[in-house]
Amino acid sequence: MGLTHFPHGIQAAPVVGAGLLDIFSGGNILFVDGDTGNDGNTGSSPDSATATIGRAIALASAGAVIYVKARKVSAGGTDPVSYAETVTIPATKPGLKLMGVPSGVAQGAQPQIKKGSGAVAHITVQAPGCLIANLTINMAGSTAAGVLLDDDGSTKTAFGTVIQDCVFKGNANKSTLGGAVAWAATGGAWQVQIKGCHFVDCCTGINALGTSQAAPKDIVIEDCLFYAFANTDVDADIDFNIGSGATSVVIRNCVFGTVDVPAKAGGATARYLDLTKVTNSALVDCSFACIGQGTDAKTFGAAGTGALIPATVRMSGNYGEVGATATSGEIPRT
Repeated sequence: MGLTHFPHGIQAAPVVGAGLLDIFSGGNILFVDGDTGNDGNTGSSPDSATATIGRAIALASAGAVIYVKARKVSAGGTDPVSYAETVTIPATKPGLKLMGVPSGVAQGAQPQIKKGSGAVAHITVQAPGCLIANLTINMAGSTAAGVLLDDDGSTKTAFGTVIQDCVFKGNANKSTLGGAVAWAATGGAWQVQIKGCHFVDCCTGINALGTSQAAPKDIVIEDCLFYAFANTDVDADIDFNIGSGATSVVIRNCVFGTVDVPAKAGGATARYLDLTKVTNSALVDCSFACIGQGTDAKTFGAAGTGALIPATVRMSGNYGEVGATATSGEIPRT
């Protein structure tokens, strides 16, 4: 596969639309290098990169593109060196693109953000039309969300957010502070796409905390992988059972890789999905690492043991293993 040429000779794996982002950024392109950068720099070139993502956001204008370089790992290192910060894309900077310069979609192949403590989301989005791509967000040690969509429908709006080709790892909290990707308790944040992301050992991968301002709608979750080292690490991969729920949610071509079902100790859901309050939506072309038909089959329905799927969410082309024959079979609504 060919390489995408970023400004100033930087090369990386292709990112859809990267060339157009450069052209239409209005010239406001910034660079972050946690090893050699300095927050006293302008951020306008790799040689004058900022040291932190937060400083680059502060320098950015609306529509800016911010390229984040992975930090160097010493020989024999077993974990990426992180950007140990929490950042906010404020309402005054719509259309901001926060993009890692990666070599693939894997922890260690992308710049990593890891605060290691606290109850503040690693990335908070308060502006519309933003892109977060090619970043690993490691939530170990933190009780907060990886990406929080913070939208009150007035002073801050996070509609049109795209989260693409990111890796989320290790959040332990979902009930009050978030999941790997979370809607704030106000809800809102319509027209969101989450595409090509990996959710590893996340108590919850995608989670909505409330709908006090508006129910989320027009949400597309596609081509994502949800998996864990043990099924006791995860409570739910996707949970929209809150407030007035959500509508027009499409979950397509995703793999739910926790064998049997998620079963985190002390968890409240213990299902792949809880879509109890979701309406006018669809679950299509997904694969589940459970028995979908035959002996010991998990059920998918309003009271399902594998996923809580109301009749207002249509199912088509979803597969799990057939217990008696160890082959795949389509998962019926039960």
